[in-house]
Amino acid sequence: AAAADPGAGRPGRRRPAGGHRGSTQGPPLRVHRGVRLIPTADLCDGHDEDVRVLAGGFGSYGGSATFHGPITTLAVFEDNSLVREALAEEGGGRVLVVDAGGSTRCAMVGGNLGLLAADNGWAGIIVDGCVRDAAELRGTTLGIRARGTSPRRSIKRGAGQRDVPITVAGMDLVPGMWLWADEDGIVVADRNLEA
Repeated sequence: AAAADPGAGRPGRRRPAGGHRGSTQGPPLRVHRGVRLIPTADLCDGHDEDVRVLAGGFGSYGGSATFHGPITTLAVFEDNSLVREALAEEGGGRVLVVDAGGSTRCAMVGGNLGLLAADNGWAGIIVDGCVRDAAELRGTTLGIRARGTSPRRSIKRGAGQRDVPITVAGMDLVPGMWLWADEDGIVVADRNLEA
């Protein structure tokens, strides 16, 4: 008789397609805000030619590790005025991607903006830069990824551009692309692969 897999049935162990043994119903799904999501690893496996992985060491700072949605872009540098302006609008499940030039000198998102974004229905925020008020951000229902933290606030001069092509971690991103984030990483595609 073959030896039994000592890890079979343990919590956290990956199940075959469909989420339970013997199923052929498709990839295992996660639920976020009542919506079933396909894990990023399965998106990569099933749509290899259609997805790109956003690399670059982004840490998770929000209360939700799993989020997805169409992206809205900002190109700013050490000025979060446009970040506040964007997050004050109805998010509609979008993900705000902030090209902050990778600056670690100040934070682009803090606790107040995290709460504002969650209250306005944003799915998540990706910051190519820093956040602050990390404990407050973890208390939100929002997904937030950033390069790190900085206790210093940004300037507020209204400088930057919105809904423009940006480059984050060497990847070109444009408004309307789709982004998925979970514990395994961040992937983007030109269209919604779950539709």
